Amino acid sequence: MVPQKSKLLLLSIGCQLGKIGVFPTDMEGGHSSELAEKPMTTISRHCFGDDSEESPFSISIIENMKEDYGLFVWPCSIVLAEYVWQQRLRFSGASVIELGAGTSLPGLVAAKVGANVTLTDASDRTEVLDNMKKVCDLNKLKCNVMGLTWGVWDASIFSLHPKVILGADVLYDTTAFDDLFATVTFLLQNSPGSVFITTYHNRSGHHLISFLMAKWGLKCLKLLDVFSFMPSDKASGLSGNIQLTEIVLNNGHTKYL
Repeated sequence: MVPQKSKLLLLSIGCQLGKIGVFPTDMEGGHSSELAEKPMTTISRHCFGDDSEESPFSISIIENMKEDYGLFVWPCSIVLAEYVWQQRLRFSGASVIELGAGTSLPGLVAAKVGANVTLTDASDRTEVLDNMKKVCDLNKLKCNVMGLTWGVWDASIFSLHPKVILGADVLYDTTAFDDLFATVTFLLQNSPGSVFITTYHNRSGHHLISFLMAKWGLKCLKLLDVFSFMPSDKASGLSGNIQLTEIVLNNGHTKYL
């Protein structure tokens, strides 16, 4: 089952964003009952910039209409991707890691504007990792795709030195918060001067996030309400209390959310 996320919300989001293709993964042969059991695949297109801006582009995302939350583009991902686009000069040439990337929209936008991107999701979620590779190929972008399970210290994590860590809607399951913050803290320590940028629905409350930041030696550098920077056409398709925050290592001065 999808943890703490509503399939009704998903369907609503899908209708709002619009799709450029909706089709069963295998349309050859079989009866309608067999096709009904096939996962439904969609391709959504997400545009950044317009004719008045330099080099507008779009990213196409393969989504799968079944109960795997890593195969949907959630609102927080759209918001974080827009922020990356607006901050594109900051990302050009930077080393970027996206945690819990799922369909990877923010990381793909970072790659499009010139970042060196590593897309990650839990190591045991092979279908999600495979989908990441397909989406990279679809958009003709070269990103490193790797399994990275929060709170697990395998050999691959020690080679990562990101300037920017991205995470869209990674603060949804409170039981995973400590593992997430442990991983973020390690990556920040492994790359001095780096920053963790995350978007999240305020489900659990700022106080819990503030407590965990203090626990792991982190602090809030910036906190934004997403409607303060989202274009009106994209903001109209969003709902709920969505926040964006930039988090860094605390050097002795804690700023609470």
